[in-house]
Amino acid sequence: MQIKVCGMRERENILALEREIAPDWMGLIFYPKSARFVPNAESLPKTNLQKVGVFVNESEEEILKRVDEYGLSAIQLHGKESVEFVEALAQSTDKEIWKVISVKDTIEWDLLRGYLPFIDKFLFDTATIAHGGSGKKFDWQVLESYPFEKGFLLSGGLDESCADEVLALAAKVPQLAGVDLNSKFEFEPALKNIEKLKSFKKRLLGQEEKPTTDN
Repeated sequence: MQIKVCGMRERENILALEREIAPDWMGLIFYPKSARFVPNAESLPKTNLQKVGVFVNESEEEILKRVDEYGLSAIQLHGKESVEFVEALAQSTDKEIWKVISVKDTIEWDLLRGYLPFIDKFLFDTATIAHGGSGKKFDWQVLESYPFEKGFLLSGGLDESCADEVLALAAKVPQLAGVDLNSKFEFEPALKNIEKLKSFKKRLLGQEEKPTTDN
């Protein structure tokens, strides 16, 4: 079960994340309207964490520029990028491409089929005007009918209490490859609570006993 921590920006917080959590992925948001927008590469510390760049309806030229500038390992497309756009991007880079699907009540699986040859993962998030970071969950039951072999990440309002639910969903849908953590683990936008992340990781990976209650 992979862990991605998204919306990172503050130097000391990133260093603490690498030291204490060592997630599989760290997300950097390049959507200017986001409260977690990363304005420049110079503000970030050097780290061995794999970096995912989050883009919303951005041009291919700008995406590839950020890939080089920030040393990104993956590109997360969080807008209304067409299959044709994703195909062209895939031909221009060897980095992983993740396509975000914003979920309201249902998912039309046939509409996603065209992306399959050109992406490495889907990421399912709660549909919001702000393109993520809402702290709201969607109904995960819609993912129980996931029809593809390709793995996906789960996002949208995950908090410390969600670990058991995530594992239960993964037991039903083994294509669930990991989670994307953001706003519910923050003191404020782009500043993560490392202790909360540590607690969640232990629960998710089965390294922490469940709390007991006295009768």
